[in-house]
Amino acid sequence: MKTEAHIRYKNKEGKIIPGATTIVGLLNKPQLVTWANRLGLQGIDSTAYRDEAARMGTLAHDYILCHHKNTKPDLTDYSKQEIDAAENSFLSYLEWLKGHTLESLLLETPLVSEEYQFGGTPDCLGILDGEVALIDYKTGGIYKEAYYQTCAYRQLLMEDGRREPTKIIILGIPRTPDESFKTEVYTEFDIGWEIFKHLLGIYYLQKEMK
Repeated sequence: MKTEAHIRYKNKEGKIIPGATTIVGLLNKPQLVTWANRLGLQGIDSTAYRDEAARMGTLAHDYILCHHKNTKPDLTDYSKQEIDAAENSFLSYLEWLKGHTLESLLLETPLVSEEYQFGGTPDCLGILDGEVALIDYKTGGIYKEAYYQTCAYRQLLMEDGRREPTKIIILGIPRTPDESFKTEVYTEFDIGWEIFKHLLGIYYLQKEMK
């Protein structure tokens, strides 16, 4: 699966512009420092652990989106351990889905804001339990940056003329047995969007300094 970090967004003039993931990446995640220190004290290489977990997360994400696209994930280059872990994550998502109805309207489609000059690829715009919702699939925990990022996705959808989401659903899908399934629901978007716009301004100001 091609993640947003690897997608090159271009405006109408053909100029490369940043993705929402890059913009929210300007913020530090102090929780990750604590996590890395804890693993280090246990004699675990945090970089190797993170890379393996990221691969599992990427594949789990792919399983979910392929399910809604009626396609199959590409398992090439994944180990049996990674596939098994991703399948377990996928099963936990299906268990959550049993309690809901979801009709997907848009899946993993790159969008660009000409007004604000950034791009992004929302995971899923759909009708969830009768309401238009923007759904974001996260593996490896939910941070506040996910809220800022999805508020930016909501802006992209509205600029593109898509149906306006009335809520944002962020699903924290476990990759390992020590993680649990989490759901965060947002119906207020102004603060997240304002924070994202400030980060976007910082990004372009930093570019001017170079």
